[in-house]
Amino acid sequence: MAGTPVPREAVLTLLEAARWAPSGGNGQPWRFVWALRDTPAFAALLDALVPGNQAWAHRAGALVLLAAKVMRDDGKPAASARFDAGAAWGSLALQGTLSGLAVHAMGGFDHEKARAAAGLPEGVEPQVVIAIGHPGAPDLLAEKDRAREQPNDRLPLEAFAFEGRWGG
Repeated sequence: MAGTPVPREAVLTLLEAARWAPSGGNGQPWRFVWALRDTPAFAALLDALVPGNQAWAHRAGALVLLAAKVMRDDGKPAASARFDAGAAWGSLALQGTLSGLAVHAMGGFDHEKARAAAGLPEGVEPQVVIAIGHPGAPDLLAEKDRAREQPNDRLPLEAFAFEGRWGG
């Protein structure tokens, strides 16, 4: 991340893309709490991150907490809420990439700190914190993190896609 501001409108464009993600029963259980850099809300979300993520995410232009509404309005569990929130994340990430932004989801955060920072009610669970920003120069990263700034290997298709039965 370059450490430069991201306009509010750019964040809203990414959230609009997420809004159109598919969901089970059209429940749309994703919830986003977002903050632009140099605001108290940004500082609170940054504080919820583990130190390794704080080391670079402080240069993001915005931080977004993605949460899933895991209880339906009728009090029943929303079985696909986490899956659906992941679909919304995918749409947000694709739109961010198309917009020329760096978009990075992080699982390394204190869920209770994030819950408190965002004011999440019961029945809504934090899933990831997303950093959004302009791409930065690799030399802004700690040396140990620079090597990770390249595409990583992916499992071959036959390692996870099986025709007919598990293990093929």
